[in-house]
Amino acid sequence: MKKILLALGLCLSVSWVQAWPDKPVTLVVPFPPGGSTDLIARTLAPKLQEKLGGTFLTDNKAGATGTIGAGAVARSAPDGHTFLVTSLGPLVIAPHLLAKVSYDALKDFDYLSVAVQAPNVLVVPANSPHKSMADVMAFLKANPEKMTFASSGNGSSDHLTAELFWLQTGTSGIHVPYKGGGPVMTDLLGGQVDSSFMNVNTAMPQILSGKLRALSITSAKRSPLLPNVPSLEELGIKEANVYSWQAVAAPRGLPADTKAKVHAAIVSALNDPQVKPKLLELGFEIVGNTPEQFTAFQAAEFARWKKLIQTRNIKAD
Repeated sequence: MKKILLALGLCLSVSWVQAWPDKPVTLVVPFPPGGSTDLIARTLAPKLQEKLGGTFLTDNKAGATGTIGAGAVARSAPDGHTFLVTSLGPLVIAPHLLAKVSYDALKDFDYLSVAVQAPNVLVVPANSPHKSMADVMAFLKANPEKMTFASSGNGSSDHLTAELFWLQTGTSGIHVPYKGGGPVMTDLLGGQVDSSFMNVNTAMPQILSGKLRALSITSAKRSPLLPNVPSLEELGIKEANVYSWQAVAAPRGLPADTKAKVHAAIVSALNDPQVKPKLLELGFEIVGNTPEQFTAFQAAEFARWKKLIQTRNIKAD
């Protein structure tokens, strides 16, 4: 009897594995449609469907700086039918800014892969008197708390980059938070603010059109999109490398075989000849690291931004 039950159990297990996905798979984006994270999710969804079968859908669950959507995924069944496609915010920044989030960013997810990353770039209006980072540094040292740095909100990547830059250079400026990247661009182009550590994806069209001037980039090396723009590191400003990143995670407890299949499909999708060139043109760098690498990276980023937020006493909106 035991042998029969064991055999039956094995058959059911095999049939379940073979059947997955046996219902629609949802990629939860914890932000409104139209942003970089939404773009990555909607780029991955059809490719994952093509490579894994079934139906893959994108669902935007925005609110509370991404923590509502992330919390919903954390509470979902780890059965391979719900995944989180997110930026770094809900995983390594929001837990330190908000009084309480509904999940443990270090324990409640299985980390599959960082899909892409993109550095920030310090930009000024085309008519700015600052022609180089040397000009900016000279001005900041001679005029503390005078130069304005716009961001898309308190605790955003562009805000934290400015805080890190000031910390590492011993300078200070004025942080001007907006509610989103659109108003930042409008006021930057209009000259109402002096500068912004803007994501390269957002800034590239205006840089190429000559409306914004790029002074430095936060990647470890120069970007192939901006070969004439020096990195902060090569200018001698150490430990100020910053990347915004988009990644895929699942509720904790995802079956190992499902995790392996999804990870392989993500990496394959990112390197698909129909996908990779388009992402590179937009300023994304393909990462596609392993679950183990992402887990270690998540822990390091969590600690890094926690330290900065506490050191600089940064508060949420």
